[in-house]
Amino acid sequence: MAQDNKVVSFQDRKQAGQFSLPPALIRLRDASGRELKSVLNEFFDRSDDALFELADRAGNEHGQLAYFDAMRELRLRRKSISVSILQYVSRAFNEIGRFRPHVARGDLEEVDQDNLSLMDHGELEQQVAIENLINKLRNRYADAIRLLTVRVNHLVPASELSDSQMPLSPEVICGGVSEACADLDIDIRAKLVVLKLFDRLLADILANFYQQANKTLIDEGVLPDMKRPPVPGSKSGTAAKSSGDKPGQAQPAAADAATGENAGGATFSELSALLRQGSDSSGDGTGQSGVAFLDTEGLVSKLSQVQVQAVSWEAEQVVPLRDQILLVLKTDEGKPMQVGQMDDDVINLVSMLFDFILEDRQLHAVMKALISRLQIPVLKVALSDPNFFNRGGHPVRKLLNDMALSAIGWTEKRPGQRDPLREKIEYIVDRILNEFTTNVSLFEELLKDFSHFMDLDRRRRELVEQRLRDAEEGRARQERANEMVEAMVSRVSNNRDIPEPVMALLEQPWTRYLQWVFLRQGEESTAWKNAREFTERLVWSVDPRPITETTRSDLLRAIPAIVDEFRKAMQEISWDPFATDSAIRDLELAHVDVFQRLVTAVPQPEAPVDHQETLPEEALPDTGLSGQDDVSVGEPDVEAEWLARADSLRVGSWIELNRHDNRTRCKLAAFIKATGKYIFVNRSGAKVAEYQREELARAMAAGEIGMLDDGLIFDRALESIIDNLRSSRKD
Repeated sequence: MAQDNKVVSFQDRKQAGQFSLPPALIRLRDASGRELKSVLNEFFDRSDDALFELADRAGNEHGQLAYFDAMRELRLRRKSISVSILQYVSRAFNEIGRFRPHVARGDLEEVDQDNLSLMDHGELEQQVAIENLINKLRNRYADAIRLLTVRVNHLVPASELSDSQMPLSPEVICGGVSEACADLDIDIRAKLVVLKLFDRLLADILANFYQQANKTLIDEGVLPDMKRPPVPGSKSGTAAKSSGDKPGQAQPAAADAATGENAGGATFSELSALLRQGSDSSGDGTGQSGVAFLDTEGLVSKLSQVQVQAVSWEAEQVVPLRDQILLVLKTDEGKPMQVGQMDDDVINLVSMLFDFILEDRQLHAVMKALISRLQIPVLKVALSDPNFFNRGGHPVRKLLNDMALSAIGWTEKRPGQRDPLREKIEYIVDRILNEFTTNVSLFEELLKDFSHFMDLDRRRRELVEQRLRDAEEGRARQERANEMVEAMVSRVSNNRDIPEPVMALLEQPWTRYLQWVFLRQGEESTAWKNAREFTERLVWSVDPRPITETTRSDLLRAIPAIVDEFRKAMQEISWDPFATDSAIRDLELAHVDVFQRLVTAVPQPEAPVDHQETLPEEALPDTGLSGQDDVSVGEPDVEAEWLARADSLRVGSWIELNRHDNRTRCKLAAFIKATGKYIFVNRSGAKVAEYQREELARAMAAGEIGMLDDGLIFDRALESIIDNLRSSRKD
């Protein structure tokens, strides 16, 4: 453990074989030492209140005890912890090029799996806590850390420093925290509380620390014109060090060259080349004679001045980006200004992207207008980050994609009716216009907020749609049951002389029982087969044809069982007992009549038909039900192409209905296999249309139904631009 000294010297203690630090690095070491000491003092000042608050919210006594133990230890070891961290950072400076922090990124991934099982669980938790803090610092202060890393590397060109070896990297600072906390005399729970407290508080108070570190080197003349960090992988700020480049002009090309191998589509360099194909691209970006030149930083500044004007646009007003740029590229005296070639390329590409988006017929005019207000903020992002065009996960791209995707099924509400989606998108757009400068973290915050909003909205709609699907499937099963039962009763009673009371029995209580069996057990079940066979025996018992020598004896044996089975069936469906008794009396009277007719009937020589044998399907009337899953009957005028398109429609696909000059957007919520129905709902989950397969195909062929592309709009726009540019190059 580091000694508990009150004063920490950041003076260079030169060791054997160690080269002298450049003066600029010495000044950075000393200045950052003072700044880091202030940061740690602020951390400890805030730690008591934070731990009291956490202890107050603890769910049990053990949790509170861990917080109070952590609080006591921090008070006792405040100075020694600060000294230990400061000395650790000092070593990173003094041993630059050779110093490796103990918790470099990736350590957890590189742990041998055989040894992992032997690792103490508490030690593993501590490593995870430190790793989380490193990730948080790198994500939150990415640009400032990258700028500082490039500048430090510029000062020590002989040493190829990894990102974690930069003396003020998150790995170094967190390594100091880890080492300082290693010897705290508290149990593992309290130690983890301390580490998580660093995670909670330290990340919030380091912003100025990294800004001041960069300012120290800028004041020393180290890459003072570098305004944007090059993309990781570029050679230590090569773009920024190119002689003669305008500030902010050379970095995009170098950064893009470093990341081209990871690009999902065309790199910025390729896009620029495609954009300038066939034109004179020899310009050096220095401006025409007599025309003022506007560098990237100045352009972004002027864009920020006019950005907020879009707040006051009318509901459906759209101002093309090129028109807005005309207001920017003028001096205060109204004279035209010229930008560098790369900035001009970025302006053209962003303008083309929004041209595609705003021409998309799938977006409602109101939503187009809202998204169009983001043209200048998006342009500012593209000017500052060349990866914007080839990084699919960029938060700005994701936010645009998500907003456009959510608006596919949106329709304007009636006056006075609340519209949560429109309100949320308006809120996001207004915040960007009023608050966005150059920090993309605002987009990350709004993306997270919008994703949460859409997740809640999605779950609400899914509940509504599920209830609709359940109701439709229940209705479809009931319809299927009705049709199957009606077909069966019609089949077994066809060409039979059935007394009217028995026919009423078949059409009412017995039909109800058959529907119950079909719905409960299904048409492939043994219960349904038995019910079908019993129906045939029941009909045979009141009209036993053909009559043979054994018909009378067969009836005498069968009737008691028929009556008994009928009574049990009625009990299963809880049919009215009095109505059951009445139906059985009617059945018994019909049986008496049968026996009376048999006295005078002449037996026929034909072989008897087995009354338990099911009549062949081909003998039945054509009901469209025999062995078919889809009860609808196709019409011959529907072409196979359109039937195939109907079949390819997937649940969740958005369509636009055009009926009676009224356009309605809806999506396929369910396909009910039992009836062959396609159920469509609006964005709220309410049912708006249903089609049978053939009806749907016919409507698609007639142009009454158009498919909507629910792909990512930004990506579609970029793909379209690339395809068009490449096609024109081939031409």
